[in-house]
Amino acid sequence: MARKWWTLITVSVATFMLLLDITVVNTALPAIQADLHASFTDLQWVIDAYTLSLAALVLTAGSLADRLGRRRVFGIGLAIFSFASLLAGLATNATMLNLDRALQGVGGAIMFAVSLALIAQEFSAGRERATAMATYGATIGVAVAIGPLVGGALTDGFGWQSVFLLNVPIGIAAIVATFTRLRETRDPHATRIDWGGLATFSSALFLLVLALLRGNQEGWGSGLILGLFAGAAVLLATFVAVERRVREPMLPLGFFRRRAFTGVQLAAFAVSGSMFALFLYLTLYLQNYLGYTPFEAGLRYLPITVASFFAAPVAGVLLGRVQARVILAGGLAMAGGGLLLMGGLNAGSEWTALLLGFIVAGIGVGLLNPVIADVAVSVVPKEQSGMASGINDTFRQVGIAVGIAAWGALFLGRGAAKVSELTAGTPTAEGDHPRQLIEAASSGNLDQALSAVPAGARGTVAHAAREGFLAGMNEILLLGGLLAILGAGLALLLVREHEIEREAVEEEAAPPEAGVALEGASA
Repeated sequence: MARKWWTLITVSVATFMLLLDITVVNTALPAIQADLHASFTDLQWVIDAYTLSLAALVLTAGSLADRLGRRRVFGIGLAIFSFASLLAGLATNATMLNLDRALQGVGGAIMFAVSLALIAQEFSAGRERATAMATYGATIGVAVAIGPLVGGALTDGFGWQSVFLLNVPIGIAAIVATFTRLRETRDPHATRIDWGGLATFSSALFLLVLALLRGNQEGWGSGLILGLFAGAAVLLATFVAVERRVREPMLPLGFFRRRAFTGVQLAAFAVSGSMFALFLYLTLYLQNYLGYTPFEAGLRYLPITVASFFAAPVAGVLLGRVQARVILAGGLAMAGGGLLLMGGLNAGSEWTALLLGFIVAGIGVGLLNPVIADVAVSVVPKEQSGMASGINDTFRQVGIAVGIAAWGALFLGRGAAKVSELTAGTPTAEGDHPRQLIEAASSGNLDQALSAVPAGARGTVAHAAREGFLAGMNEILLLGGLLAILGAGLALLLVREHEIEREAVEEEAAPPEAGVALEGASA
């Protein structure tokens, strides 16, 4: 089999493992919460510890790959991810699990940063690369979609630990393929490591997410939360200043002069911050509100699986015939519309109330992923594809991390307000009681929380908690849908076809020296 197909298979398998790990974990979260006695915030950190470290390091990992060799760095990332997965499967408390998830994010950052660059170096721009990206996009779509089903089956059959331990044999096989079948390449003009940018960016992102996660508990006007937001803003401004002054920035701000480059990053952020971030809360609704087992909840996600699976190849075909901005805008609009269709839940709703929204959003996600992947590396020179891949994955992971934290804050805030409204004049409406009831309902511990309520008031309080859960859920589905639709408008406005490398490049014969130089650089 030709090397380029080995490259596509190895990268797709590794990416599948990474993305599967995000959605698989979503379905396992209620089991993790029960086994490790984790709080609602702990559940959010199980996802955010991973995405934060991934988002913070993926740009630096892209620079390292261009400098040290993309194959070598990709293999190292696989090894770290596999080892961290083993540790996560052996975790005995929530803190240990979240630390292991952060280490997984380090390995994931390295793999994400190099994946698109490895594909781009083997497939010529135009129809051939579009086909490869369609395959890669289908992998992403399937991983995101079937993750809940696989996670549910593993959790029900073997315990939540198995969702992490599954990565170990897959990772070992991918490492072997990486070092025996893939070609080594480097960027002869690779940048130095931007330590100032790395420190300010990662710190700003951590403070922002921490503020969002702690806001309801500490009070949004408290000195701690205001200080965290202020610190995040100062560090982010410092990051921009560093990137403007440093000779070799990890985030070249000049890239954003290209409207298409900016547009595709905003599209990646929008779909990740809306659809992907909301998977956590949809899973809590299916399992802890409707009472489905992990596997039963996973089955309910099958419409997204099927829709994404069939839409992704269509996007690959459309790439050569329809402008990228039209596909991007259409996919985001469908994802947003799907989320809006999922809203309006009430006490009598069954899971079928989500069905139409699942299908519409699944089609949208399936259309989006191949196009985002293709445009992200096709609007910059080929030798900077590693950096472009890293930037795109940063926007994806920042979207998930910030989305989970922000939606959680809004969910708890709206839910607690509803509980206070329905229990006005009783002790339940005072202090932290409304928020604690929403957290209990979200974590499947409502019966335990009700045991502390006087017997005569339990029915009223239980009703208020469930109504609060639904109020919070409907609000974040609405806002998530609006975020995706806003992303659709920005993609349509910013992405322009003339800035994207297309078929014309494929028709030009590359000079022989180019191939020699590339092989020489990788030796």
